[in-house]
Amino acid sequence: MSSAASDGGPGDGNALIDDFGLHIGRAMGWPPMAGRAAGVLMLSETPMAMADLQSALDASKGSMSEMTRLLVESGTVRRFKQPGSRHYVYEWRDDAWVGCLQHQMEATTELLALAERAQARGTGLPVRQRERLRDMHEYYTFMVRSLEALLGQYKSSR
Repeated sequence: MSSAASDGGPGDGNALIDDFGLHIGRAMGWPPMAGRAAGVLMLSETPMAMADLQSALDASKGSMSEMTRLLVESGTVRRFKQPGSRHYVYEWRDDAWVGCLQHQMEATTELLALAERAQARGTGLPVRQRERLRDMHEYYTFMVRSLEALLGQYKSSR
């Protein structure tokens, strides 16, 4: 991250990082530190080592390890080794928002599979509970279709 971005003005990197911690972290269901790490990586001009992230966020190695794992799993950050290095670095993916949508679609698809299993196993339940399971299945079927369409629309708009 450029140090010129932390002068307190409208482009203040520290304020952006705090906003990420508060808003993106909350919206994604992440701890604020994960949102702040996302902000640091999004604003960084180069990939960052774990130690650099720890320093930038004044965080422990354990905390940063957990936060970077979350960001990689969410599809927004990639973890890799640079040529000639033994250590991993992290960078904001150029297609981070595609990765984020793909992650949401994968999670929703898992919940659809759960709904299908639950509906199949719940045939002997009372009517009200079967209706709830049917509603769950209908909801996740709708969500998976919608996310697939949204992902396709977003990719073609880029």
